[in-house]
Amino acid sequence: MATSLSLANLAVISTRVPVPTYLRENLTAGIVHFGVGNFHRSHQAVYLDALLNAGHAHDWAIIGAGVTAHDSAMREKLRAQDYLTTVVEQDVGRTAAHVTGVMIDFLTNSDRVRLIDTLADPAIRIVSLTITEGGYFINPASGSFDKDHPAIRADALQPGDPKTVFGIILAGLRRRRAAGILPFTILSCDNIPGNGHVAMNSVAGLARLSDGEFADWIEANVAFPNAMVDRITPATSPREVEHCRDTFGIDDQWPVYCEEFKQWVLEDKFPAGRPALEKVGVTFVSDVAPYELMKLRILNGGHASIAYPGELLDIQFVHEAMEDPQIGAFLAKLERDEIIPTVPPVPNTDLYSYADRVQQRFHNPKVADTIARLAYDGSNRQPKFIIPVIADRIRAGGSVDGLALVSALWCRYCFGATDSGRRLTPSDPKWDILQSASRAARTNPLAWISQSDIYGDLAQSGSFAEAFGKNLRSLWRIGTRLTLSHYANGSL
Repeated sequence: MATSLSLANLAVISTRVPVPTYLRENLTAGIVHFGVGNFHRSHQAVYLDALLNAGHAHDWAIIGAGVTAHDSAMREKLRAQDYLTTVVEQDVGRTAAHVTGVMIDFLTNSDRVRLIDTLADPAIRIVSLTITEGGYFINPASGSFDKDHPAIRADALQPGDPKTVFGIILAGLRRRRAAGILPFTILSCDNIPGNGHVAMNSVAGLARLSDGEFADWIEANVAFPNAMVDRITPATSPREVEHCRDTFGIDDQWPVYCEEFKQWVLEDKFPAGRPALEKVGVTFVSDVAPYELMKLRILNGGHASIAYPGELLDIQFVHEAMEDPQIGAFLAKLERDEIIPTVPPVPNTDLYSYADRVQQRFHNPKVADTIARLAYDGSNRQPKFIIPVIADRIRAGGSVDGLALVSALWCRYCFGATDSGRRLTPSDPKWDILQSASRAARTNPLAWISQSDIYGDLAQSGSFAEAFGKNLRSLWRIGTRLTLSHYANGSL
């Protein structure tokens, strides 16, 4: 019989899987984390849990925070189990679970006053974020902070009644500044190039709309370290809840399933202090950029490349896409010929070996990562993971045939039906706009790449426009599978 996950039941659960060796009552908070999703609980929280289990950092526990309806739903699930999480790590020959307990509270918009009070507390020295690529209010084409977004405008007009993550962070910083308290470090853990710089632009950019002097103070006094984070972590479904119950005897309402591999590279810039995470495998460096670019282009770019052929061929899981001969060959050639050549050298790393390891990770059937997850929110992901690679290849005078095929596959997907005729569920905040552009592109390919908010001025590149049009026409004429095959063998 399964045991409900709770502090009271940890002794029973400890006979089945490892549980925290530290006592919750001995922990105090040092971190507020916005965006308590699966990735945070499989990554940052796991590293911190290991450090606490080793007897360190008991004043660095996490208080979760969030401003969305999803955050409120997550809070209710986790509060019912004392903010404990079962983390299930899966590799081809191994499945293992353990319980983490590093979160001691969770505050949402309904607790906004208490959340701002917490941010003003000197004990809080880090505010970290996993709010997804779309949460930073970035203009996709320019990469700059979108000061005209309605939510940003609303917070700028009423800074005393903030609704966004950044408005709430500013309220906490404003209180600390007035009280002479050292500002906390703001740490982005999202997959965005230069995520520390992006976070600074969002925080200071919002402040500048109502108080330029405060914005100058933030830029001069608040640290925004860059970070590279990596662990494949699918969404939780009833399947995972049932598996956790049946396999480990734990009734966890929102367990986290992930691959065994994990990596965290951090710029060592924490003037308010930090936990000694180097003791549990985190790499601290002076410059994260080489690691970050490698991961964003080879891993995230790889995910973004196989998502749409996978959907168009009615494939459900990532490992099934990698087992497909045409998709596997397409990704291998694309990485080797067009993506890796745009990645500068990384200390102590062979890029081709790294790419091979990434593809092995994609093959892991136990993770059961879905193609639908990878295909979601392309209008935010493609400009971060694919379009900069296209621009770099064009500047270097290199071929963009495979990268143009990625864009053509995304365009074909946004038409709204797979090759078999299955209707696709809208999967992007801009779905209606994308679908309209895709339908126009069937007869005029420029209609797709002329979306300047996504592609910038790439439509003016003759080599890219020609390659995109050729690939899109091929997808409509002979279908996804044959187009992939022709690309892989060089006969497109």
